[in-house]
Amino acid sequence: MTVERIVRIVAGFFVLLSLSLGVEASPIFHHPYWLFFTVFVGLNLFQSGFTTLCPLASILEKVGVKTEAACATETGKA
Repeated sequence: MTVERIVRIVAGFFVLLSLSLGVEASPIFHHPYWLFFTVFVGLNLFQSGFTTLCPLASILEKVGVKTEAACATETGKA
């Protein structure tokens, strides 16, 4: 699995979890302030689209997870 796929999976999970915890109609509702976490994830995704800076991607690369570009180079698809 590549850095890009892990970032998308984690961001999607965090959005769904924070909505579940922050929306009153949810069976696992905790507090509406959880919606601020949804906003944080969305803003981080938005800014990373312009700046390519993503804290999770940086961490994953440092621990050795390969990027899509690295995988494409290894398989000769670049």
